[in-house]
Amino acid sequence: MLSANVEQRVNIKFLTKLGKSATETYNLLTEVYGDQCVSRMQVFEWFKKFMEGRKNVGNDPKSGHPSIAKTPENVEKVARIVRRDRRLSIRAISELTNINKESARQILHDDLGMKKVCAKVVPKILTPQQKEHRVNCCVDTLENIENPPYSPDLAPCDFFLFPKIKSALKGTRFESVDAVKAKATQLLKSITQDDLQHCFQQWKIRIEWCRDRGGDYIEGDNISIV
Repeated sequence: MLSANVEQRVNIKFLTKLGKSATETYNLLTEVYGDQCVSRMQVFEWFKKFMEGRKNVGNDPKSGHPSIAKTPENVEKVARIVRRDRRLSIRAISELTNINKESARQILHDDLGMKKVCAKVVPKILTPQQKEHRVNCCVDTLENIENPPYSPDLAPCDFFLFPKIKSALKGTRFESVDAVKAKATQLLKSITQDDLQHCFQQWKIRIEWCRDRGGDYIEGDNISIV
């Protein structure tokens, strides 16, 4: 039975014979294998080998055993290869550098201070400047949408959240304000992702109804909106 990496190399070889480009080959492999797809760098390297006439899909024979030393040279090797492709697994880094897996892992974590996030190798500790830049990028991406005044029928809190909480609290006697707060907090935490998704789907419907009705209120219409 072929290993996952060798199986993908067979497919890379096949796609080169079909005349696909390296980018097309990588995109097709990603579509089939998803997160298990080998890295872009590996696809391009094997694509180049097959285009140059290579027949064998197996690993090249290594000279001697993998290095187990965390030497400055090995640290630089790993750093250089990770800079080229942050999606590489520790196994792939080990194969490409001829450093054993545990040494490659230690170099990544201890010497380079990196870890895996969303299948990419990233610095373990972000500087304050890096964190601020990430926040600014997120804020720039988000769009503020103002709610028009006198429009509870278009405000998710008014047509979804408050009625949901009030309905659950109705008819219950509480011994203290703290008891009310505790129950309300419990209800808020019980709201599911599906509830929120439904809420914003209805919000979109309400906005369209308001537009189509020339700005009239929705409440009072004999139509099931929520």
